[in-house]
Amino acid sequence: MIRIAIAAVLASTASLSPAFAADGDASRGAQALRACAACHSLEADKNMTGPSLAGLWGRKAGGLASFERYSDALKSSGMIWDDRSLDGWITDPDAMVPDNEMPFNGIKEARARADLLAFLKEATKPGAHPQMAQQGGGMGGMMGGMMGGGGRDPSLKNLEPPKQVTKLTYCHDTYRVTTADGKTRAFWERNLRFKTDSSESGPDKGAPALMPAGMMGDRASVIFAAPDEINKTIEARC
Repeated sequence: MIRIAIAAVLASTASLSPAFAADGDASRGAQALRACAACHSLEADKNMTGPSLAGLWGRKAGGLASFERYSDALKSSGMIWDDRSLDGWITDPDAMVPDNEMPFNGIKEARARADLLAFLKEATKPGAHPQMAQQGGGMGGMMGGMMGGGGRDPSLKNLEPPKQVTKLTYCHDTYRVTTADGKTRAFWERNLRFKTDSSESGPDKGAPALMPAGMMGDRASVIFAAPDEINKTIEARC
């Protein structure tokens, strides 16, 4: 049933306003990348909220081995990514593959899609010029600052003292985070997030990092090297 729905969507997009990479402007597409850069990297196997886009053309949908969060719907779709399927996908992912888990409403303007496809086709091909990936990385960094993710993540090793967590306590609705500079900050429990980063840029084991979040200075994330460190580090004490 999913494959039948995909065929129908492809047919409708082709008859209305197909947008193919050959018709687009890659320089404009670099700007259109802001629709993708908050969740996708152009670096091979550097996965974020979504999978890396490197090597995208000719890849089976849901088929990047290093990405483990594909929806069952996408994995069973049988799609191969090419100009046509990608145009349908970025037009309306929900119509293309019902029950997929991509939080994206689509790009309705055919010209913008063609420009984006033109840029991505060059930037994601094997051996793409580093400048192409850098264009995407720069846009990702900008969007990451606005949306709380994306771009090249900073290394969480050898951080400055205000970002090195030495103690973490919890009392009633408040977390208190003490850092290596000797200062303690209080956070309402809903304003402090706990995350893990097991990548090469993640924190060392036993050395969680405090990273600011939000625009008011009242939110932050504590990032651990592994999940089992979270309960071991938090001390219930008033």
